[in-house]
Amino acid sequence: MKLFPVYPLFDIEPVKAQGATLWDKKGDTYLDLYGGHAVISIGHNHPHYVERIKEQLDKIVFYSNSVQNPLQEELAQKLGELSGLEEYALFLCNSGAEANENALKIASFQTQKKKILCFDKAFHGRTSAAVAVTDNPKIQAPLNQGHEIVRIQLNNFQALEYAFATQGDELAGVIIEGIQGVGGIHLPSAEFLVALRNLCNQYNVILILDEVQSGYGRSGNFFGFQRANIHPDLITMAKGMGNGFPVGGVLIHPKIEAWSGMLGTTFGGNHLACVAATAVLEVIESENLMDNALKIGAQWKDAFKAISPIKEVRGEGLMLGLEFDFPIKALREKLLFEHHIFTGYSGTDVIRLLPPLNLTKEEAARFAETLHKLTANH
Repeated sequence: MKLFPVYPLFDIEPVKAQGATLWDKKGDTYLDLYGGHAVISIGHNHPHYVERIKEQLDKIVFYSNSVQNPLQEELAQKLGELSGLEEYALFLCNSGAEANENALKIASFQTQKKKILCFDKAFHGRTSAAVAVTDNPKIQAPLNQGHEIVRIQLNNFQALEYAFATQGDELAGVIIEGIQGVGGIHLPSAEFLVALRNLCNQYNVILILDEVQSGYGRSGNFFGFQRANIHPDLITMAKGMGNGFPVGGVLIHPKIEAWSGMLGTTFGGNHLACVAATAVLEVIESENLMDNALKIGAQWKDAFKAISPIKEVRGEGLMLGLEFDFPIKALREKLLFEHHIFTGYSGTDVIRLLPPLNLTKEEAARFAETLHKLTANH
């Protein structure tokens, strides 16, 4: 049997990893500044994370959600403490797309409406409803679970007000990323998020904050939206939540009441997933990784000012997008194959940086110096 070839693959096979460093089967070392789409939040093979999973493997690995699992309560308590959102409830699932599917479902249940407002350049996943609210014609699905989609430009106050004035009574929900990831690291302004919250209150619309990529300390706040001091109705998360172990979740505002059978999952909240997610929180707290994200992000921003081909640096903390004044495909290839540095991209001219939150000053400086040398002649 062959694999279904939907991913372009580099001819690199990692066999070992530690922190932000990878080793391939040839023995070459790489600096990982992408972390599998922001998945590696506390570094590869963090010793505390590995030990916690090993301990759980000696006990019980998985059982269905029909029995008590105190590890879910432990995770919920720790997540509430660290995020500052103790009043919310937690529903556990397996991925960001699944989290967004459940959030969109809750919005329809809660309002009995179908229309969803979303934004240009947004990416919310590859399952049916998540694809429907994702701005990418290449992956648009013919089915969207009955949702009707309204799409506007991010940070466009006039378009936002018009959408609510003309269709607000028909909107079940609004879904917006705390910081846009795949779309090129664009931030909804704090003022825009506040206006959105107020309009949702006025028209009885559920506000969904997709923090799948921008959450778990990556921005320097626990969630990207927290810079605006608002309270969404639903918050979705995954990626860095498990540091490589598949886990996702939805935080649900107390105004939304649960009822039996409302949501369901087979693997969500299993024992290993809970331990992995709790271990991540423990490391973020004990090593002050949100502060580190802010400090290293600021260091990078200062260094990038000296690189003239960079038109704009977008993002917060360790979720940054570097927009160049030339196509970056060849630059990324040089970074990877000649200097052994992994980066991400968006479109043709944006490099995305999503390294582990425990990236060191020396590792950050190495990338900035390499980038400066490679772009000196542009």
